[in-house]
This record gives sequence, C-alpha cells and structure tokens, in this order.
Amino acid sequence: MSDESGELPLTSRREATSDTETLSALIASHPDLSVEQAAMLELPHVRGAFSLVFMDDDALYGARDPQGIRPLVLGRLERGWVIASETAALDIVGASFVREVEPGELIVIDENGLRSHRFAEPDPKGCLFEYVYLARPDTSIAGRAVQSVRVEIGRRLAREHAVDADLVIPVPESGRYAAIGYAQQSGIPFAEGLVKNAYVGRTFIQPSQSIRQLGIRLKLNPLRDVIDGQRLVVVDDSIVRGNTQRALIRMLREAGAREVHVRISSPPVKWPCFYGIDFASRAELIANGLTVDEICTSLGADSLAYVDLDELVEATNLPKDRLCRACFDGIYPVALPEPELLGKHVLEGIERRAQVGTEDVEGVATLLGGGAADALERP
Repeated sequence: MSDESGELPLTSRREATSDTETLSALIASHPDLSVEQAAMLELPHVRGAFSLVFMDDDALYGARDPQGIRPLVLGRLERGWVIASETAALDIVGASFVREVEPGELIVIDENGLRSHRFAEPDPKGCLFEYVYLARPDTSIAGRAVQSVRVEIGRRLAREHAVDADLVIPVPESGRYAAIGYAQQSGIPFAEGLVKNAYVGRTFIQPSQSIRQLGIRLKLNPLRDVIDGQRLVVVDDSIVRGNTQRALIRMLREAGAREVHVRISSPPVKWPCFYGIDFASRAELIANGLTVDEICTSLGADSLAYVDLDELVEATNLPKDRLCRACFDGIYPVALPEPELLGKHVLEGIERRAQVGTEDVEGVATLLGGGAADALERP
C-alpha cells in the first residue's frame, strides 16, 4: 500500500541487484493489475537487450526488446507451447518452430490459447555476434541457419585472405564451420588439429587473467601427429584479449608446427558489449589501438587476417541496418547512459522505487549487461 504522497513506504521499497529483480519489482508494483497489464505498462519504459520468459499461475509470457538484439522463438508441441532462446531448444524437446517472437512484442499463452500485444514499435537490430560465436550452429536466426552462415564466412575469409599452407584446422568448437568454409574455398585440406576439453567453459568471459590462462591450457590440446611439420591455417571466431590465441600459437609451435597463419571469422573487436555479454573493457581489447600487423606480432603468428565487416554482414543475408555491430564499429543501437551507469554492478546498492498505481517509475530501468563503467573514456 502507498501513503498519501503515492510513494511506497520504506518497508516496501526494494533494492535491486539484478535486472531480473528490477523487472519483477516493476511488474509487481501494480497489484491492482494483472501480470499481463502490468507488463504492457512497464515494458515500454525498459531500455536495452532483453528476451524474457516468465509465468504466473495462469499464463506463460514471452517478451523481446524493440531492437530484438537477442533471439526468442515460439514453438508448438502436440499439447502445448514452448518459448525458447534458440530453435535448437525446440528440436531437443520435439517442438515445431512456429515463428520468432517479434521485437517489441509480448505474447501470452493461457487456457484460452495464444495472444499477442505490441508494446513498442520494432526497430530490428539483431546481434551480429550471434552468427559468429554465441548461437549454437544448429540454430536458425531470422530464417538463416547459423552453421551455413559460418561456412559462408569461412569461404569469404579464404577469398579475402589466401595463404599457402598444408592444413586448415579449427579452434573448436566455434571456429569449426568457418574453417570448413575456408578449406572448401581454398582447396587446402581440413583437419582436426586440436582437441577440446568439453568440461571447460568459455574462457573469454572468465573473471580474471589467471583463470582465463589456466582455462586455455585445460581447454585445448594439440594433436602432435597431425600438426608436426605442417604449415597451418588456424581459423577462430574472434580475438577479444588475445590470451587464447597467444597461448594456442605457442602450443602449436611446441607441437612442431612450421608456420601458423591465423584467420578470424569476425572483424576486430574494438568496443565492449553492453547488451548482456561480459566483454572486456575497451582498454583490455587487443584490437583497440593496435594495427593488425601489431596484433599479429603480439600473438606470435606468421600472419593474421580478419574477415571484413561488410563481408560478414552479407553472409547473414540481412541488411546491415538490421544488425547490431557495436562491438565491431562502436555504433550502439540503444543509447547508452552516462559512463558511471555502465558497469555491470550498477544495480548493486542502488534503490529502484516504483510508485504503485501510476505509470510514473522513478528511474527508468536500463538493462545493460557486461562491460566497464569507464569503457568509453579509457584509451
């Protein structure tokens, strides 16, 4: 209950330390409305990347931000519905793909079936990095199979940056399909030269340098019999800090590789992501301030080349203006707040107060993910 001023009493105010808690508090701040009505009231005020699935006793809900930065799909079972982040999840549970949840759409599924609401005008800006690394290869986004896109990127990479070599090897798993495309286009044989430990997670999002370095050594091991004496084209999805590639090149040379030519199936990552991916701060990104030749020297490779941004975009079959390319070109599709509000811990200790029974929310919720608070100021 609110007092005469319309504000929540101190005992009812919430201190949100995650975006999930913030959204829950905003929706719960309208006890006189249904969850559906409250969501329609609050979601238009939320800025950033979000693909939401939530439920109450009566219904299942799905919502996607107006830019559709992250995927969200709707599937059909014989006796029910499924909402998931990727089409691969539908395959696993035996559901058929119906359609993507549209940017700016709220869908509600209850005993009366499915209904759709539009809470914001769509302005599609799907994440380009989903095609490069984040999405599973057996997923489809915007009608395009991710695996096919990655193979096509590899073909374009081979046309752009040919090299005389004996073998094309992938950095598993996300470099695999681009490496296949590179081998197909170049005519250089494809081989598995690295074994991945399936029990080690993604190293680029680990919290410290020492943990990342240990993870790299645990994650990948070279097959000496395959690579000894060979000139290698090593295809990877991206270079963030350079730790993985530097350690990898060292391992390959120790295993007898004569030459190591690195080919990257994305452009240089020069800007942090604020839409749910815990990239490094801009100062930590190796491509920020260094030329490709300087990065190559730093990594210890014989040569280094990245796919061109326009070539990457063309491989998706989507118009450039319908994709978020911020980590590559610094153009953010959702305006960023002041630098002091950019850190991923910004909600720690910050009070978010919602006024019951009104549309006015003190402090519009901003759902911005990883990154550093000083990322736009540091060199």
